[in-house]
Amino acid sequence: MAHGSLGEIEIVQNPGLGSVMIWKFGIGYQTESGSVIPTLPLAFLVLPNVFHAPTLDAVLSTRIASGLALFAGKVGENRESLLAIHARALALRTLSFQSIAVGAKVQLLSLDYSSASIRANTRKIPPLPERLRRLLTGSERFGHWCARLSLAQISSLLRVDF
Repeated sequence: MAHGSLGEIEIVQNPGLGSVMIWKFGIGYQTESGSVIPTLPLAFLVLPNVFHAPTLDAVLSTRIASGLALFAGKVGENRESLLAIHARALALRTLSFQSIAVGAKVQLLSLDYSSASIRANTRKIPPLPERLRRLLTGSERFGHWCARLSLAQISSLLRVDF
């Protein structure tokens, strides 16, 4: 790869796209919970679950009404796959942080420092390519599921430490 050119991973996994995915997660969360906004640690679980194709397939094949427990059960059929979510969260934490920063800068997201929470601001984004629809749908669905559970329950189901 020539200096200054981007690889396929960098083209897809970038802070701009990540910010929109975290925003869609927040939209799903806030729609499900009413007025409650997600805590900041949850934003670090979006990209590891949605950028990973087999995990995204499990998200999209699980109905919103079925919830996070059924999703975790599907992924957990292969125990290593469930445990890999934590490793991916660690590997993608810099990208997640950059995505949150970009989202805040363009006002898709607002950070509440006193409560360590993140709000998805209501605003329209420009039309995105059709190929991103799966990522955005998965992000929003994941937000709906997380809104129904406590941080401790999510941590236990997904085998992640915050």
